[in-house]
Amino acid sequence: MGDGRGPKLAPLELTAEEREALRGLARRPKTAQALAVRARIVLACAEGLSNSEVSRRLGVSLPTVGKWRKRFVADRLDGLRDEPRPGAPRKIGDAQVEAVITKTLEDLPPNQDSHWSTRSMATAVGLNQTAVSRIWRAFGLKPHQVQSWKLSTDPLFIDKVRDIVGLYLDPPEAAMVLAVDEKSPIQALDRTAPMLPMMPGVPGRVTHDYVRHGTTSLFAALDVVTGKVIGQTQRKHRHQEFLRFLRTVDRATPPELELHLVLDNYATHKTPAIQQWLLKHPRFHLHFTPTYSSWLNLVERWFAELTNHKLRRSTHRNVAALEADVTAWIEAWNADPKPFVWTKPADDILETIAAYCQRINDSGH
Repeated sequence: MGDGRGPKLAPLELTAEEREALRGLARRPKTAQALAVRARIVLACAEGLSNSEVSRRLGVSLPTVGKWRKRFVADRLDGLRDEPRPGAPRKIGDAQVEAVITKTLEDLPPNQDSHWSTRSMATAVGLNQTAVSRIWRAFGLKPHQVQSWKLSTDPLFIDKVRDIVGLYLDPPEAAMVLAVDEKSPIQALDRTAPMLPMMPGVPGRVTHDYVRHGTTSLFAALDVVTGKVIGQTQRKHRHQEFLRFLRTVDRATPPELELHLVLDNYATHKTPAIQQWLLKHPRFHLHFTPTYSSWLNLVERWFAELTNHKLRRSTHRNVAALEADVTAWIEAWNADPKPFVWTKPADDILETIAAYCQRINDSGH
């Protein structure tokens, strides 16, 4: 087989042992991926494919295919290993490195421990703790860390994702799409001593302790097209405050436009008083994110900007000062707004979640 370009390649034939070894490297998802790709390249070449065809099939560059075909023909399986780099000879072989990686990813630690430590892994594989630590760092393995995740249990999850992403990617004509949420509580905090200013080689320094002076809540509506924000601080966040904010949004937006509000499932958004008000204001259309899916609400991204650029390092001696500071920051933001552009289609989101669920089901946990 071939595409007629380049010199004719000599057939690449494999022994049964080589083919089995390559398949083992290629199909193990937890093997170092660089080695897995090299194994797939050789297996594809052994099918009689040209370098160009292998490149297209596996999505790797043509020089990469040529390199590993040539290395395998010259040195067989040993040719797929990385060449030694200048410096002192390695004291730990590839087999030992792979044993550490495989054991870290696939085996449970001894003594009913919740995760591997450098000490327990070193004992298990016969290396020292420093060697284990270096291997983990090289491959980005951090057994001591764990991240939380939560899948939505909303029976209308797919419909809601398509609805909200559709609003972001293709907003309706003669309408505004507003991402709405409350940030609460925002604390008015004052450090127990003044901040020490930054100096060359020394960052700004603050005391670790602080004094609380009360809290406020910020209701915000982000225009997903322009990036402008309608904000209102309120001392509570009951349905009465949300209703007050809806009235603010009503006054702050052109009356001829339909308003599509992206909201979470917070109970204050669905009270009878809110429903009655919405019946009298038919230009308001509410779109609720699925449960445990606040990442779908673009205003959360704006809240991150507010936190990082204003709240995290500010000090306030009372709630009124905090509210005035937040209001001034919103006005400055609206003078030069920066919209957050949503780019991922709903189908891509759903495929990613489906693939993640499949990984969970296949993990054995």
